[in-house]
Amino acid sequence: MAIEKEKLIDMYRRMVRIRRFEDRVRREFASGKIPGFVHLYAGEEATAVGACASLRPEDYITSTHRGHGHLIAKGGKTDRMMAELFGKKTGYNKGKGGSMHIADVELGILGANGIVGAGIPIAGGAALSSKMRKTKQVAVCFLGDGATNTSRFHEGVNLAAVWNLPVVYVIENNLYAECTPFSDVCKLANVADRATAYGIPGVTVDGNDVLAVYEAVSEAVARARKGEGPTLVECKTYRRYGHFEGDPCNYQPTAEVEGWKKEKDPITRFRKKLVEMGTATEQEADKVEQEIDNEIEEAVKFAEESPFPAPQETLDDVYIETVRSSEGESTDSGSVKEITYLQAIIEAYDEELARDPNVFIMGEDIGEAWGGSLGDVKGLQAKYGVERIRHTPISETAILGGCIGAAATGMRPVAYMFFADFTGVAGDEFINQLKMRYMFGGKAKLPLTITCASGAGISGGAQHSKSLEGFYMCIPGIKIVSPSTPYDVKGLLKSAIRDDNPVLFFYHKALMLGGMKGKIPEGDYTVPLGKADVKRVGSDVTVVAISLMVNRALAAAEKLQEKGISVEVVDPRTLVPLDRRTILDSVRKTGRLVIMDEEPVTGSAAAEIAAIAADEAFDSLKKPIKRVCAPDTPVPFSPVLEKFYMPDEEDLIRAINEIM
Repeated sequence: MAIEKEKLIDMYRRMVRIRRFEDRVRREFASGKIPGFVHLYAGEEATAVGACASLRPEDYITSTHRGHGHLIAKGGKTDRMMAELFGKKTGYNKGKGGSMHIADVELGILGANGIVGAGIPIAGGAALSSKMRKTKQVAVCFLGDGATNTSRFHEGVNLAAVWNLPVVYVIENNLYAECTPFSDVCKLANVADRATAYGIPGVTVDGNDVLAVYEAVSEAVARARKGEGPTLVECKTYRRYGHFEGDPCNYQPTAEVEGWKKEKDPITRFRKKLVEMGTATEQEADKVEQEIDNEIEEAVKFAEESPFPAPQETLDDVYIETVRSSEGESTDSGSVKEITYLQAIIEAYDEELARDPNVFIMGEDIGEAWGGSLGDVKGLQAKYGVERIRHTPISETAILGGCIGAAATGMRPVAYMFFADFTGVAGDEFINQLKMRYMFGGKAKLPLTITCASGAGISGGAQHSKSLEGFYMCIPGIKIVSPSTPYDVKGLLKSAIRDDNPVLFFYHKALMLGGMKGKIPEGDYTVPLGKADVKRVGSDVTVVAISLMVNRALAAAEKLQEKGISVEVVDPRTLVPLDRRTILDSVRKTGRLVIMDEEPVTGSAAAEIAAIAADEAFDSLKKPIKRVCAPDTPVPFSPVLEKFYMPDEEDLIRAINEIM
């Protein structure tokens, strides 16, 4: 493969830049100037540079915890990188990401990642976005040999292969997964042989030969750009230092380490080749290295002189502001119709798919034959096609991870997660990857809606019946919605899809299957996230009820009215952000508060609402706060046990009578 002189010299420059940067980082870390964890890329320079040299500027990469080399190879600036490692405001992530999360969205770098293999489904999502937008962009996913033993590897590569996505997996096999020899955890000598299982090409190359890497990845990129799908490129390489700075490296034989350093060092080999080919003289190579030494000195100076972020900047970049229409806004003259809760969900999807071509739904069992777990996307694939209603394998990690990658690169996906219980399978994506905007210093946008059916009442047992609103409230950066009426479910779902933040949307199975009906406007309308609704006005006691419990609270209020007790029922609708003012105003008016929530009492959304009221409206309370919740048990199967488990109107009436 013929390569012009300028490109060869630039490849050498980038390899030297990585090595000098990492060696200096090692020094600064030892001096105590760099906090946290540092995983150095030194020794593997040929892989990053060879792979990135095959890409266009607009192409994407996902990286690993050992990501400094990838960012430099893709064109990142060493001064901003160094500043980020120092925790400074001028760093790529404004000091919020550090070594393991360094990123530059403008360069197409979708983040280094502290979770092994997490970039695999995200790269697939970026590739899916490119395919749907028809931009001919390619995503390269860097991953270590250890990541090939994770579930993300199987789910991500399988889905990319099934859909022929333009993604290339560059496996940096440095022979050790953290501190464990790869030979101890895999029967295969070559990881690339696993490609056969997915029906895609796999190739193994010398990862310390930059030209061999460039040739192999260039072929894979060309194949991906032509629409022929993914390739696994395994690069056999070796890290010069331990898994992390401070690693004693007592698991690596000394002879092995010295052999790789002396005989296979990628920079020494490439310099020698450039001189032999007549591409550069020894003096020209020396000049490149001196220029890089000067650059790294300036980078350290920049980092040292840069300011730390102000402490209060901790609070910035959690959410992005989204302009939304006001509640009740409609395009018609005010006419209404009556529909079911289930029909309201379908209508919301339908209208948003029609309104915005970047909206698509991706999940299990949403093909035309089935139409969703409860029929909630029925008829949409026939109307919008398989590109917009994407039926996936049973791969929750690939679904949510893919939607994250697609959202970060210009699409507006809906991750259809089936039952709420199944969200735990994609726990890393929820707990770690949805923090992308914050970790990147506010430079990423994730317009992503995650929908799932929640709640008990159908004898689904402990693995199909959970309510998890409170569980997810402890993850900053995710908005959480749990509506109780057809009007709210449609208006809130439309707002969620239009929002520029991740929104976790729970709809209750009993409301869907029970055929609950309600009136909604004929035309387009939205309900704003973060605004509670007073479903019933009262004066004696405030009941804050969530989802299905709103309907039970209203039924209890009717019965209590007959006894002269006036109950005000407040439906938060959105738990994050929570409309604290509406709740607190009601509590200050009535002086009493009962919270009705289907979750187990410990750690529930009810617990958080009670804490807010106790903290901010204590002087207004006439009686202690009561919580009417499920017991601290898993959801039982038997209808008799399940009925006892779920809070009902009699439980609420009893609690209210106790505080009157």
